[in-house]
Amino acid sequence: MDSDIDDSEMGMNINMDTAIDAEPARRPLPSATTVLANLHVSAVAPRTFLMGVCGGVIIALVFAVAIGDAAQGGRRPHERQRAKPPAKDWDKTSKSAFLDDAFTTLEGERPDFVAASAARTVGPNGGAAAATGDNGGGFRWSGLISPDTLADEVKEQRKAVAAAVASASEFKGGGYDKAREAFSAIALAFGVIAVHDGDVRWKKDAENARDLFARVGFNCKVGTDGSFAEAKARAADLEALLDGGSPEKQAGREEDFAWSQVAARPALMTRLEVAEQVAGGIVASKGDFEKQVDALLREVEIVAAIGEVIQQKAFEYHDDDTYRAYSAAMRDAAVKARDAARRSDYDAVRAAVGDLKKSCDTCHGDYRS
Repeated sequence: MDSDIDDSEMGMNINMDTAIDAEPARRPLPSATTVLANLHVSAVAPRTFLMGVCGGVIIALVFAVAIGDAAQGGRRPHERQRAKPPAKDWDKTSKSAFLDDAFTTLEGERPDFVAASAARTVGPNGGAAAATGDNGGGFRWSGLISPDTLADEVKEQRKAVAAAVASASEFKGGGYDKAREAFSAIALAFGVIAVHDGDVRWKKDAENARDLFARVGFNCKVGTDGSFAEAKARAADLEALLDGGSPEKQAGREEDFAWSQVAARPALMTRLEVAEQVAGGIVASKGDFEKQVDALLREVEIVAAIGEVIQQKAFEYHDDDTYRAYSAAMRDAAVKARDAARRSDYDAVRAAVGDLKKSCDTCHGDYRS
């Protein structure tokens, strides 16, 4: 072989009769030419020569990758880092609770926890996110109370309203106080319905109903002809809602909504006492619990919702850290009782209801309605 071999891919010309002993004048990065420059090609066998050429090609490819990396800022794609497993040795019972490789079982895209947490607002004392303003502040009310409980609460309070406004004499003789408590509970339910993240009945009318029932609740602090007439009108609105209609009157709110306008704290405290008594009676025995799980769920979810609402801005004692701590403890105990009831775990339910009562009793020792 006495002809030149043109290797265009490596950008070099090899003469088989002479040794390559000169470097190109300029090159941006080292190439295979540098490696082959010291080879005395004419003295090697064809097989050895071919091996040398292959080696040069491989080296050139390596440098080509390096050039590509440099063009990308010098960084190569890297695998996602995963948390290392615990270093300690697990016993068989503990180890059986974990999968060897969760990715062989889990399906779907990896959750975006950053985006999910950004959608929530942090509530008092690091607990559940606080509901603020007129839209709940992005708070997931479904974590505290279900659409079914809200609907059942409105229907149950309807009975108390009907009895309280049955006659003027009944209303003025003490029915106004019962009406105040029932209308306040209804206003609270519609306040939560208005901002609930679930599919709840009456949602399109919730804000107007909230304001109408809140106003009559405040006005029923006394038994007068005026408060009786208003209570009768709101009772008719409630019947219309339950029958699929809408209230005829518009509340005409002129200022921004605040949770403190839904109900006075004493009325909500009365509702909490009722819920505590009902829940305590249901968990008195396992047999009663098994028969009345649905009733228990409703009562503890009402407690959880009230425990969240009374921490909101402008509510009495809302800026008292001790009071908010009591309210949060009551709310969290109610949620624990709800979750345990869903699992049919009687012992856990009873313990949680006990914690709920303890938080209420401790709070009552420091604060009075």
